[in-house]
Amino acid sequence: MMAADPNCIFCKIVAGEIPSHKIDEDDKTLAFMDINPWTKGHALVIPKEHSRNIYDADPEDLAAAHKTAQRVARRMRDRLNCEGINTLQSSEPVAMQTVFHTHVHVIPRYSDDGLRLPAHPQPGEHEELAGLAEQLRA
Repeated sequence: MMAADPNCIFCKIVAGEIPSHKIDEDDKTLAFMDINPWTKGHALVIPKEHSRNIYDADPEDLAAAHKTAQRVARRMRDRLNCEGINTLQSSEPVAMQTVFHTHVHVIPRYSDDGLRLPAHPQPGEHEELAGLAEQLRA
């Protein structure tokens, strides 16, 4: 039996207690349409096993979710004729996580979709990047 949180909406979807528009399922993952889509075809992929987010998810569940996201993305390209895909995994409220069950957004992109993701990259300073790399090196 899968570990579940009785108060988690995504666990309730996995259990069939809440309806969803499922598009893919295997033994470890479930993919379904996002009810608040950013673009036409926006879907979510979740591990069936409950975890809050990337910090505590089982590595095998994360790998399975990303494999499913790839299958879904290819289907979106082939059947929805999208021109690209964004995948997004948010962990914790500061990163825009609102449902606390690990999930990957698979967002089809179209040249006229009007979606502007909140990122404005700026060139990094060499010494700062080197210092950060040192802190993060295994």
